[in-house]
Parts: sequence; C-alpha cells; structure tokens
Amino acid sequence: MDRFDAMQAFARVVEAGSFTKAAETLHMGKTTVTQLVQQLEARLRVKLLNRTTRKVNVTADGAAYYERVIKLLADMDDAETSLPGAAARPRGRLRIDVPSPFARLILVPALPDFHARYPDIQIDMGVSDRIVDIIDENVDCVVRGGELLDQSLMARKIADLPLGVFAAPAYLAREGTPEHPLELQDSHHRVVAFLWARTGKPLPYALHNGAEQLHIKGRHVLAVDDGNAYLAAGLAGMGVLWLPTYMSDAHVARGELVQLFEGWQLESMPLYLAYPPNRHVSLKLRVFIDWIVHLMA
Repeated sequence: MDRFDAMQAFARVVEAGSFTKAAETLHMGKTTVTQLVQQLEARLRVKLLNRTTRKVNVTADGAAYYERVIKLLADMDDAETSLPGAAARPRGRLRIDVPSPFARLILVPALPDFHARYPDIQIDMGVSDRIVDIIDENVDCVVRGGELLDQSLMARKIADLPLGVFAAPAYLAREGTPEHPLELQDSHHRVVAFLWARTGKPLPYALHNGAEQLHIKGRHVLAVDDGNAYLAAGLAGMGVLWLPTYMSDAHVARGELVQLFEGWQLESMPLYLAYPPNRHVSLKLRVFIDWIVHLMA
C-alpha cells in the first residue's frame, strides 16, 4: 500500500461523500480507491468510514484523522516546492471554474502571461455559469459574479464590474428606443432574460438616477443561462441586455450595441474568487489568486 495514495484517496472520499465521485476526481478506478481505504483502515486498525448502499459517512475517528491527513498532504505539497530553486516554480494541476464570457474575454487571453511565469502549473478550466460544488467536484477555486450565498466558502473579491443597459441597432430600429427604464416593464419592449444558476430565475436589476431608484426585470421572449448565449441573443436583436461593460465595450465601439438610459446608474456586480474552506491553500493556488487579483486590478 502506498500510504500517500491511501491518505489522498481517504481524504477525497470524505470530501466527496462517495467512493465513485472520489474515484472520478482522482482518475482512479472505484475498486482501487476502495482497496486503498480498506488497507488504510487495516493498517490503523480503526474504522474510518461508515458505508451504506446509498452514502458514505465519516466516523468520529475518521473525522479526527481527516483533519490530520489534509494538513499532512498540504505539508507534503509545500515541501516539494520549498527547496532552493523550487519555491519560485510552483507546479501541479489547478482545477478552476469560471463564467464563459470571463474566460473568453479576460482570462484566456491573459493566460500566456501566467504560463510564462509558472510553466509547471497545468490548468484544468471548467467554463460555465452553473453553480459548481467545489468539494464534490474537487475544484480548487471558482470565479463568480454576484453575491456569494454559500457563506462556508473562503472568498476574495477581485473586482466590482460596472454594468450598463444595451440594445442592438436592429432591435431599436424595429421597436424604437426606450427613454425610461420603466418602459421595459410597461410597454412592447422586451429584454433578454438571464437565468441565474442559484435561483433558476431572472432577477431584477437596480438602477438609480439621483433620488429615483428602480428595480427592473422586464418582459422577455427568451431566457438563457449562459453569458455568451445571452450576449449573442442581444446582438441578434432579441431584446435589451444588462451587461458588464467588459462584455459590451468592443460591441459598442463597432456600433453593434447602443447604450441606453443616459444618466441612470446600475449597481456594480461584485466578482469573487472562492475556494474550499478548511483546506490548505497550496502554493499553486496562492500564485494563481495573486495573479488574477493583479490582472483584475
């Protein structure tokens, strides 16, 4: 039995709550993971996990052992990068998940700089607007827009994204240009709705003009749950959009979108980087966090 592999397998089963999920994230067979944990229990002469046909629960002894194991695994990771000449070369696989427009417009174009600095870090990037279970899916960190509802996660705000209201010239030529935000609710005008992953529903946007404050949702004939599809629908003239300006700037400059409601301000959208609680922050994750904070600054 390789004790390192056994401890790593045990930690992943605890975190995922399943031998199957642990095996998938470790790229091992389920039988291998099961055998490693069984061999670890035999060596320790302690029952670490309670197994049923439906789920796996950690025992009291297993919970105490898990806390020691994750510290030990983290120390081993640090030890490999703490030797002279190695501290500046963090390495390993970094699993991240980011929104699709953020990946396409900001993160991926900047990654050559990250790779030049840290050539030994392999990034496995999930690109989606869905809610990712960081623990179950063994993801090192996620970048998400909007307020974080899961207060158990460790989070760092990396930006406040300015927002604007936009429409394609084709839409405005067909439907006319709305002069006031309330027209989006009380007339023939339509918006493209964005289905937020945490609710599955469109949410109203807050606008203010001096003392006047509104929360506008609008009426829609199309709702999507992906940022790139949302932008494409607006460019196709399907309705009015609420966009971070990093997504709209190039299209406004090319005349493909027109900004609406001069004088009205929208609340900015916070952008967070979040990572699992109670888990050691590895060197590769630390340098990625520092790099992306600098990028967004």
